[in-house]
Amino acid sequence: MRMRKRPNLLPRMEKCAALLIDSPEGFRGKWLERFPGYGELRLELGCGKGRFTADTAENEPGVLFIALEKVPDAMIIAMERIKEREIKNVRFIDGDAAGLLQIFAPEELSRIYINFCDPWPKSRDAKFRLTAPGFLRLYADGLKSGGQIHFKTDNAPLFDWSLEQFEKEGWAVSGLTRDLHGCGPTGIMTDYEAKFYAEGVKINRLEAEKTGKTLGTAAGAVARLRGAALRDARGSGREDK
Repeated sequence: MRMRKRPNLLPRMEKCAALLIDSPEGFRGKWLERFPGYGELRLELGCGKGRFTADTAENEPGVLFIALEKVPDAMIIAMERIKEREIKNVRFIDGDAAGLLQIFAPEELSRIYINFCDPWPKSRDAKFRLTAPGFLRLYADGLKSGGQIHFKTDNAPLFDWSLEQFEKEGWAVSGLTRDLHGCGPTGIMTDYEAKFYAEGVKINRLEAEKTGKTLGTAAGAVARLRGAALRDARGSGREDK
């Protein structure tokens, strides 16, 4: 779904300018040095409107959170949330996950969150999924040994496909559930997740830990993904939602 254009985007961004990192490459390898007082560095890919970002950061004030979002019309809402609530341990980057290694040094991150990412359902677009092998190898380089990816999605076919990729790439998977809120609300929700929960949509979640067997970019080029089309999230068999 295309997000509608936010009114007065530029002046709103200017009011939140202190939260935006304009040249993140200059912080590479020095994030915790540039922001002293935090014990670890975590990254959220695609923060959207920032409900999860704000609540998670507020609950863990000793962690520095970097929210990466390539849609400014969504990011401004997240930034305004953080500013209004005076949460100090979040910074934003207007960018794409493909540039992760230009922003973070090897083993600089302790955790990466991927919440409700675009499923890119057609096989020819599978490489763009944030859980595709090419991205998983970037994450492996950026994460410390024992670092984790926390992944949530309402899209069951995407979840099944992603689980297969995590296992093939040498990640240790734990905490797997296909109905996260089956016994009531669990953990911190995103805005989309709260909407899905109210509609009775099941949420899939897993944690993937970097181990000595996890493949990074040094493993070489990723093989072309074939036959990777996804069924519709509701199981209709269509390629696109």
